[in-house]
Amino acid sequence: MSHAITPSQTIGPFSHEAWEWACAACTPANADGSDTITISGVLRDGDGAPVGDGMIEAWTPGAATIERERDHALAGFRRVPTDDEGRFTLVLGRAQEASCEPAALVTVFMRGLLVHQFSAVFLEDDDLDRAALLNQVPPERRATLVARKTGPASYNWDIRMQGEQETVFFDYGGAP
Repeated sequence: MSHAITPSQTIGPFSHEAWEWACAACTPANADGSDTITISGVLRDGDGAPVGDGMIEAWTPGAATIERERDHALAGFRRVPTDDEGRFTLVLGRAQEASCEPAALVTVFMRGLLVHQFSAVFLEDDDLDRAALLNQVPPERRATLVARKTGPASYNWDIRMQGEQETVFFDYGGAP
């Protein structure tokens, strides 16, 4: 009997303890909040139930250069697990000026997925009219990619895997 991974094998389950080292290595060196933003949210499945064993990865290419100069172990990259309530928190490096680029490119891993999903999150107080990627999304779906401000440098963004308010996911043309 072979134990090789097959295309029909789903992602997960995840052992958060096994990934703890990778999550710790992603903690920003400048976690004092001076040039970071925090995006918190809940990962929900197709029924709206929180996903307690998911994994969220975020890539912030604009912050990578700054973090590399600060000797960050994984500059520009974050990996966080969801908790039992499906909650996640991303602390991201951020340039001082508003942008029309996504705050982060996001990858979602969770049980039941055959392939991880790609998305992006934008900040509501950025220049969204000039956001080229966001403007490729039908107007009625754009709100699923926009994090709402909840406080100074704090935002909320929930990820919904299916349903009426499903988050927009992107196909980068090569993912099976």
